[in-house]
Amino acid sequence: MNGTILFFAAHVFIELAVMVRVVLRPNRAPASRIAWLVVVASLPIFGFIAYILFGEVNIGRRRVALLREVLKQMPAVAAAAPGEESNMQAAVPQEYQHLFNVGRSISGFDAIGGNSARLMADSNSTIDAMVADIDAATEHVHLLFYIWLPDNNGLKVVEALKRAAARGVKCRAMADGLGSRTMIRSEHWQRMRDAGVLVAIALSIGNPLLRPLVGRIDLRNHRKIVVIDGVITYCGSQNCADPEFLVKAKFAPWVDAVVRFEGPIARQNQHLFASDWIAYAGENIDYLLRQPIPAPRPGFAAQVIGTGPTVRHSAMPEMFESLIYTARRELIISTPYYVPDESMQNAICASAYRGVDTTIIFPARNDSWIVGGASRSYYADLLDAGVKIYEYIGGLLHTKSLTLDGQVTLIGSANMDRRSFDLNYENNILLCDASLTAEVQQRQQQYIAKSKVISRDKVDAWPVRRRFQDNALAMLGPIL
Repeated sequence: MNGTILFFAAHVFIELAVMVRVVLRPNRAPASRIAWLVVVASLPIFGFIAYILFGEVNIGRRRVALLREVLKQMPAVAAAAPGEESNMQAAVPQEYQHLFNVGRSISGFDAIGGNSARLMADSNSTIDAMVADIDAATEHVHLLFYIWLPDNNGLKVVEALKRAAARGVKCRAMADGLGSRTMIRSEHWQRMRDAGVLVAIALSIGNPLLRPLVGRIDLRNHRKIVVIDGVITYCGSQNCADPEFLVKAKFAPWVDAVVRFEGPIARQNQHLFASDWIAYAGENIDYLLRQPIPAPRPGFAAQVIGTGPTVRHSAMPEMFESLIYTARRELIISTPYYVPDESMQNAICASAYRGVDTTIIFPARNDSWIVGGASRSYYADLLDAGVKIYEYIGGLLHTKSLTLDGQVTLIGSANMDRRSFDLNYENNILLCDASLTAEVQQRQQQYIAKSKVISRDKVDAWPVRRRFQDNALAMLGPIL
């Protein structure tokens, strides 16, 4: 009897302690706190175990301290070569200047001019272009991927890095410990190292049983960064893999969009790569960041935006919402994962309510049935506001893009879900250029041409069971 009482008292004490922790934990929206309190209170033992494992955005105190110390010591972006300062001045129209102010408040980078770019045709041509640039590199090659697979495209990049290292080019390659675990465990990872390629693992898992005790295992480095000789960089949604994406082949092909940039914007992506490389590889490459930026040609303004758990809380949704509220004529969004917070959902609805031609493109089949169901729960309110919804049926639409008023584009790795908002390290590029934005819009229209229209009548026709499931899944959003 006494043992039972002691067990019950201990259980109540632990449960109350976890509930106090939920209330006191910083950077939690009220809806999230309430959701976790319900879980902890209603699911004995399981509830507080779930909170310990998934309730806090924690990558480990040592990692947090290291990453913040690295960021604190990073030098500012170097100036242009003497006499070339005017070419780097960013010609941003006044009506969009505030967007780049938001971006600067996140990563500390100013909008920088003198850039040119082209949108890659498809996933295979993107890898071929990267390989060609690596083969032409003369100084250094820097790569970071969330998912890097030992498939056809993945091995093309491996071989290109080995060739570059053999001719004396400094090659640094980094991959996420979870997303790229197949490559990291393969013979190709060691062969790159043997060939002289410097390799590093971002957010290594270590012992999967012990890892949850010091930090969440599902907080990942979701970035996709390629920088070549400090003057060429790539940014977009594509991982280093075939579009057939064999790890999830039934959803293939994965449809991505990547932009190849030339100009000073590459130096900002270099900074973002360096911050991760210094933290995880332990090699200080500040000297690359202090060199004057090569003389740029006239070009458009752009800005790198890097977010993550150790960056300002809510940075990515603030960027998205600033863009959405800026639109005056047209807003087109493509995203594979849509689990917004209330303010973002309201921002998109408000865009349509004020007369902006607002369109969102989702994949018809999502590789995450949980996220897919949660996304559909938001359809009715979006449609009621006048938002046009399309579901792409030509594969898994993985492109994360936003264009507004034919002038501004945001492209990169961040999704419109809470994982990208709070849990993942992401990289995006914000740019102001009518020509490149027109290219991205054309690609978005190609997606629409391969999509089915979602109407209010179709949503109303969904069976009660499906609507119940979707809404129930959406309720899990605040506890992610």
